[in-house]
Amino acid sequence: MAIKLAKIHGAVPPKQLVSNLETVVEILHVDEGDALIPVTINNGEPCNAWICSPLTTYLHYGLEELIRYGHNRSINWGRPLSSLYRIVGHFLKYADIDRVVAVNNWMVTTNIYPDLKTVSLPNIIGQVRKRWPNHAIWFRSLNREHNLDWLEALQWHGFTIIPSRQVYLYHNVAEKLFRHSAMKHDMKLLRTTPLSRVGNETIDETDYSRIADLYEMLYLSKYSKLNPQYTEHFMRDWHRAGLLKFVGFRNDEGNLEGVVGVFQQGETLTAPIVGYNTNLPQSLGLYRLLMASVFDLAKQSGSRVNLSAGAAHFKRLRGGEPAIEYSAVLATHCPLKTRLAIHVLRWATNSIGVPLMVRFKL
Repeated sequence: MAIKLAKIHGAVPPKQLVSNLETVVEILHVDEGDALIPVTINNGEPCNAWICSPLTTYLHYGLEELIRYGHNRSINWGRPLSSLYRIVGHFLKYADIDRVVAVNNWMVTTNIYPDLKTVSLPNIIGQVRKRWPNHAIWFRSLNREHNLDWLEALQWHGFTIIPSRQVYLYHNVAEKLFRHSAMKHDMKLLRTTPLSRVGNETIDETDYSRIADLYEMLYLSKYSKLNPQYTEHFMRDWHRAGLLKFVGFRNDEGNLEGVVGVFQQGETLTAPIVGYNTNLPQSLGLYRLLMASVFDLAKQSGSRVNLSAGAAHFKRLRGGEPAIEYSAVLATHCPLKTRLAIHVLRWATNSIGVPLMVRFKL
């Protein structure tokens, strides 16, 4: 899979695939066998998508979330915390926090990790330190339920563990389909919807532009422009390479009104591409249909699901188990300002970010 990724992202400028992303993609050989792992290399490019930018993740996206949720609560804590985050953010930018090599970065919102036993972590760290000696080393999308061995090993190697967001995990999907009434209703809707459900093999050249438009309607227009802005080119190349599997729903005219793109490695799957026609009535249940399709695929394959962050109430009603997601950062070889920034970031996320995520069930 890593070779496919490298061929796609090495063939064209990054913005042709993700219009708000600047990065360089390379592949590491991580042991004496055939195991490969992708890395992205960045040097502080401005206004970068958060999938490759710690500054966007922890400052710009964090500020958006504070303002969005802070103004919706009885106590307006968004404004004072926004001021604090801006102060921290200025320091992070000064400290070159975006001079980074992100390991196992597939440029989707949730990276999936291989079994730690299949790779040599000292080899990975040694290669990155040698090739990019002035860059901090980041691993993101780690959680204790799926990646405890990775977190413990990285910490042992001197990495700082920094919380990033709260994600929702599903194990034993087949069991949850029978235990949770919301799940039962969603699966019933999957059977009775007037829309036509279409599988991965029926997605063709005429659909990729529409998929990009539907993704934009939801993830960019409704949520945040800081999310990766995947293009028609990305949808086509990833689908043709088998990196994404699509499930969609067409109207009577054959047009896609909703689509989900599933990314899977090993026993874990996630859905980095979700989009639907937000102009249609909620009674169609398009988001419910798309999530039900993910659960249906997981049931068929016996996979566990990482549904990433967002739509927390929806996911909890369907048995989603909240888990704090972490980044692991090695900056001991970096300048003092960068090392200090990592410590400030760890303090801010543990002291402010995690308590807010847990308290308000974000």
